[in-house]
Amino acid sequence: MVPAAYVFLLRSTTAGDEVLLQLRQNTGYRDGHWAAAAAGHVEEGESVTAAACREAKEETGLVIDPADLVPVTAMHRTHRNHDPIDERVDFFFSCRRWSGEPEIVEEAKAAELGWFPLDGLPDPVVPHELFVLDGIRAGDLPAIVTHGF
Repeated sequence: MVPAAYVFLLRSTTAGDEVLLQLRQNTGYRDGHWAAAAAGHVEEGESVTAAACREAKEETGLVIDPADLVPVTAMHRTHRNHDPIDERVDFFFSCRRWSGEPEIVEEAKAAELGWFPLDGLPDPVVPHELFVLDGIRAGDLPAIVTHGF
């Protein structure tokens, strides 16, 4: 199984909560889709919280204290193609505190970066991430979910 860490950066506005998303490009996976601004594989010997903080720095330039990560859900997912690379466990976090201003750091992989209301997400959003964002918005996301089975 391939583990990955996702960080949904959230901020409150007078109109409600917003999430920071990036528009994927040149990655080979869901290019043209909006996705978490910070996400990626957990590297060998790395904790999932360290991976989440590293990905935030690498993709947005933001520095996150691991104590500021709030676990949202763990997702066991598959593409049902019997390819081991597509058997995954994703750990989703939210975060409302960080240092710095978000920017596109990996310009080759992200075409845009923007804040979107949770009740007005752009289209399309990576499907398994949209599932989690819908759960965050509804406030009823279980601690462990499955996708693709």
